[in-house]
Amino acid sequence: MDKKKKHGTLRLVVQAAAAALSNGYIKGFSQGRIYEGSLKYVCVPGMNCYSCPGALGSCPIGSLQATLNSRDYKISMYVVGFMIVIGTLLGRFVCGFLCPFGLIQDLLYKIPFIKKFKKLPGEKFLRWFRFVFLAVFVIILPMFVVDFIGLGEPWFCKYVCPVGMLEGGVPLVLLNKAMRGAIGFLFKWKFSILILTLLLSIILYRPFCRYVCPLGAFYGIFNKFSFIRYKVDPSKCTQCGICQKACKLDIPVYKKPNSMDCIRCGDCKVSCPHNAITSIQIRPSGHSY
Repeated sequence: MDKKKKHGTLRLVVQAAAAALSNGYIKGFSQGRIYEGSLKYVCVPGMNCYSCPGALGSCPIGSLQATLNSRDYKISMYVVGFMIVIGTLLGRFVCGFLCPFGLIQDLLYKIPFIKKFKKLPGEKFLRWFRFVFLAVFVIILPMFVVDFIGLGEPWFCKYVCPVGMLEGGVPLVLLNKAMRGAIGFLFKWKFSILILTLLLSIILYRPFCRYVCPLGAFYGIFNKFSFIRYKVDPSKCTQCGICQKACKLDIPVYKKPNSMDCIRCGDCKVSCPHNAITSIQIRPSGHSY
């Protein structure tokens, strides 16, 4: 097995294991119920819906929206603190290795199709949309748009998130006959977003991660100074562009090894013929190894 295949297989195994651990409540899938035990007080690193029948932990984005307008700010501070710690330690490594919805998009992209696209028209502009979703739908609207008793809504989860529809909405409706009669416009709207995301994932690598995911936007801020980051050795790099060709997100790694868009999949590293790209792990003392 060559280096690229070995790396791809290892990454797939890690992704599958992370998805299985995040959704290990098997009884939930057989009974159509959500796990409500003590583990739900703990967030998982990636996007994994609280309402998935198998989910053992909570989604950071869902938890943040649910607590931002709470009078008990200790809970929201815990969620923000958790996200900062994960971002500082791993950055978007979470997206590349630990996110269940990232795995789903990766598998869909493996489906053969007539033409695959590296990017969409207006790509640079579109990639800023995930920061709009983070700022507006995750933070501003839940905090300031409230009902008569002062409670807000989880705007991103309720009106946008295809992850919640795939992992929570669809399974719960399939497993509970009583819920099928309650399907209305909102379910159909989010189901349409889900279908569009899944179809687009076949021809474009990780469209949700590129343009929509607020958690990826948050973690991306930490890419340049997280404990795990990339380094390009200028004495070895010839700027041949092979790393950018290998990158499914079309990042010029030789120029921007720690781009906010990088999900740390490692394809650039194993593709570099000069071994110019390496991962560096920063110790708390500041020394790399």
